[in-house]
Amino acid sequence: MIEIKNIKKSFGDNVVINDVSAVMQSGKCNLIIGTSGSGKTVLMKCLVGLFEPDSGEILYGGKSFTVMNREERKMLRQQIGMLFQGSALFDSMSVEQNIMFPLDMFTTKTYGEKLKRVDEVLDRVNLKDVNKKQPAELSGGMKKRVGIARAIVLNPKYLFCDEPNSGLDPQTSLLIDKLIKEITEEYNITTIVNTHDMNSVMETGDHIIYMYQGLKEWEGNNKEIIFSKNDKLNKFIFASEFLQDAKDMRMLEAKGKIDNNRNMDELLK
Repeated sequence: MIEIKNIKKSFGDNVVINDVSAVMQSGKCNLIIGTSGSGKTVLMKCLVGLFEPDSGEILYGGKSFTVMNREERKMLRQQIGMLFQGSALFDSMSVEQNIMFPLDMFTTKTYGEKLKRVDEVLDRVNLKDVNKKQPAELSGGMKKRVGIARAIVLNPKYLFCDEPNSGLDPQTSLLIDKLIKEITEEYNITTIVNTHDMNSVMETGDHIIYMYQGLKEWEGNNKEIIFSKNDKLNKFIFASEFLQDAKDMRMLEAKGKIDNNRNMDELLK
């Protein structure tokens, strides 16, 4: 669990995060959503220590990250996995070497032990026999899965995912969403996802924070978000007529006024 208490962050006169508090829950996908410039990326960077908040407190498992010294933060970061927006694989390294990199940095395991762990996480993300391939030989979806494998190779308690579906087709995006959710629940990880992908929100949003101009504008889950009465959130979510029609359909379903088994195409005519 990660607790955020009254975090503020400014750059000069520009207040980017303004008094935000939240609890990121273990075993759940905690999503931070919002338009560009809403503060969601800055908030995530504060959580991992890339930015220092001006005030407030961040607690990992009840321990204050904001007052930790350099050595304590280094120890904590061994419990953190990162999935970067562009996967951030080392082009000069094979898949095996990319995934083994955190093990080389932070453990004293033998090569055989590290190789066994690499094979385990590759199997977990449904990639086999790709150990010796170079990143350039992989599809976008495969690169994301290798990135996930590297992020979980140290058995992290916390997993941060920055726009995990960026650049992927819709079908592959759904596979990545499903994989992140499965891993989160299977290993009881506190997962934080920075996204504006509404498919991800509806598929994986166990806990959602909507940011607007540096403020936490709304908080809830993917069951509640569709019925939100927050105008700013609704404009963000239902940016197209199709999505608004889908919302109207869900509202009618909830009221029992339509048959859930009817075809969506028919309902939206």
